Amino acid sequence: MPIHYNEKTKEFHLQALDVSYIFTILPNNQLGHLYYGKQVRHRENFSHLLRYQSRGYTPAVYEGNHEFSLDLTLQEFPAYGTTDYREPAYQILQENGSRITNFEYKTHTIYQGKPKLDGLPATYVEMDEEATTLEVTLEDSLLKAEIKLLYTTFEHSSVITRSAKLSNFGEQRLNLTRALSSSVDLRDANFEMIQLSGAWIRERHIKTRKLERGIQGISSTRGASSSQHNPFVALKRPETTEHSGEVYGFSLVYSGNFLAQIEVDHYDVTRLTMGINPFDFNWLLESGESFQTPEVVMVYSENGLNDMSNTFHKLYRTRLVRGEWRDKDRPVLINNWEATYFDFNEEKICTIAEEAKHLGVELFVLDDGWFGKRDNDTTSLGDWFSDKRKLPNGVEGLARKIEELGLKFGLWFEPEMISKESELYKDHPDWLIQVPDRKLSPSRNQYILDFSRSEVVDHIYKQMEAVLAHAPVSYIKWDMNRNMTEIGSLHFPSERQREIAHRYILGVYDLYERLITRFPHILFESCAGGGNRFDPGMLYYAPQAWTSDDSDAIERLKIQYGTSMVYPLSTMGAHVSAVPNHQVGRKTDLDIRANVAYFGMLGYELDVTKMSTEEKIKMSKQITFYKEHRNLIMNGTFYRLQSPFADDGNITSWMIVSEDKQEALVGYYRVLARPNPGYKHLLLQGLAAEKQYRIVGRSQTFYGDELQNIGLLLEKEFSGAESSEDRIVGDFVSKVYKISAVE
Repeated sequence: MPIHYNEKTKEFHLQALDVSYIFTILPNNQLGHLYYGKQVRHRENFSHLLRYQSRGYTPAVYEGNHEFSLDLTLQEFPAYGTTDYREPAYQILQENGSRITNFEYKTHTIYQGKPKLDGLPATYVEMDEEATTLEVTLEDSLLKAEIKLLYTTFEHSSVITRSAKLSNFGEQRLNLTRALSSSVDLRDANFEMIQLSGAWIRERHIKTRKLERGIQGISSTRGASSSQHNPFVALKRPETTEHSGEVYGFSLVYSGNFLAQIEVDHYDVTRLTMGINPFDFNWLLESGESFQTPEVVMVYSENGLNDMSNTFHKLYRTRLVRGEWRDKDRPVLINNWEATYFDFNEEKICTIAEEAKHLGVELFVLDDGWFGKRDNDTTSLGDWFSDKRKLPNGVEGLARKIEELGLKFGLWFEPEMISKESELYKDHPDWLIQVPDRKLSPSRNQYILDFSRSEVVDHIYKQMEAVLAHAPVSYIKWDMNRNMTEIGSLHFPSERQREIAHRYILGVYDLYERLITRFPHILFESCAGGGNRFDPGMLYYAPQAWTSDDSDAIERLKIQYGTSMVYPLSTMGAHVSAVPNHQVGRKTDLDIRANVAYFGMLGYELDVTKMSTEEKIKMSKQITFYKEHRNLIMNGTFYRLQSPFADDGNITSWMIVSEDKQEALVGYYRVLARPNPGYKHLLLQGLAAEKQYRIVGRSQTFYGDELQNIGLLLEKEFSGAESSEDRIVGDFVSKVYKISAVE
């Protein structure tokens, strides 16, 4: 089995594809970490990896033994207060005010397969043979409490997942003030930290910084994983590139407040901890209760960032995303939002849909404004029933008309939100996230429903179920357009108020689970003001996410490039929108807008009835091209070639290659023209060295090794001296190359 236990030396050796993870039971019966990295062969004794040394001004665990101190020891799931001064993985406040614990090894089990996590999203297996799981139980005999550490190794992937379950079997009440999912101690600090950070309409930009002594990290306190920081970090060696070198990736399968923290100590040992943000968090464990932490997915690669990314891509595409839409081709859609905003009626919608059908669109999505009395963003959230002024036949009648045109029908919801101008608020003003006697901070004229309360979730479910049971809806865009403030619940007692943010996201997961179980045929796309909640937790319920509210092609280069660090193209909603762009005001050609959006799940967000004949012809050809290649785009292997975050960011390129290496698409994008440019070659990746390939539009063939080592000679650019005919001219230019193996 890929998980070994050395009984004599009390060591655990976890082996996944190309990776080893080794830890041991220390002399004090706690867990110590030995190694994480490139796979090593198993042996019966790894004790040589553990060394003790007496050092000045360092407290010891035992009297008379000055060499054994947790301050100097790599640990597996550390606590604070008993000679380790680094920040811990967990902390428990007891009734006597103590925070000191002593969780010692009690037992362990190793078995094939992977268990589900209660109420939480997580990766899964379809057959037990795909993975092996280790459960290690630690016990504090004084508290009569247990911690169960859960490790799973995947048979054919360099993936190890981790989580923890804390249980109270004693009589006293315990307060978890810190309950992270994992902690990893690495032997040195010669790393650069990669994070995906930004803000609304510029999400998941790649940021890199060198580790220094002290604490560095990213987090969210917004009630969502956030646009500001994605729940992912990577530690790479300074010399690591996209395609060579060592890197460790850590991704949290969670959608709420999180922490990803790196602490470098006084001996340059690196500790990475990850999980629910302990800031403003406390969980009361009554006797007999347990608390399950979210899952951390750890990926190791010695072949660079791109290899790490592709490991995440394949795992998330096939063993995180679920349901009948996991492997199905996603429909090309059109969304009416930027075409109409709130100003529409049934006739206008049907006119747009009919024209879109002629151009090859497969799914029409009705966005915000169809419910209650929703003429603007000040009213009606929470009133999920049709506005008969706009839709005299209701959503049901419109959906059937759309289907009669030969299109599938999709619908927008924002189920977690409420407007004060709504029937729901009149009936249940106590159902908001709020604190007594404190004012509420407005955001987009809306407030957040208290999804920590089961009756609130039940009510929203019944409203949505009523709509979806009577209308032929094939797709739901699930939006969430504000973050939490004044976090509190009128339902829970004072000692549980710091549980609300986590209880809220458990309520969101519960509503998702009930809806996808009731309506398994519906394709869900998560959205949170664009990319405010683009995380693995959401992908467990919704196979794709609206990548960003920013649909400008140039801005999307960075957004989609950064997103690909963890997430596959099959999860990225990517739309062609109108110009001037509604987020940045930029005008770009229809070609580059499509050439960027091809590398995602394609949609359109514009009024097709206002397009010229030439634009409609071009759009129809774009959709035909995408349909021919969407299986490749969804399931191929993605390679980042040139980064928009490098140098001046003027050039971006990427490609996707089929699993059998028979076909590929290459995207090349240049933002601004440069005077008198030289010839450029683009080094490709992922092709078979011995195969001959044909590039559409070129007469000769090329071997794979030639395209990867010499490169693809790009089209001539205008130098300023000769005729501009047959030259790449101007700003915002792009090219998608279709490559096929010669039979």
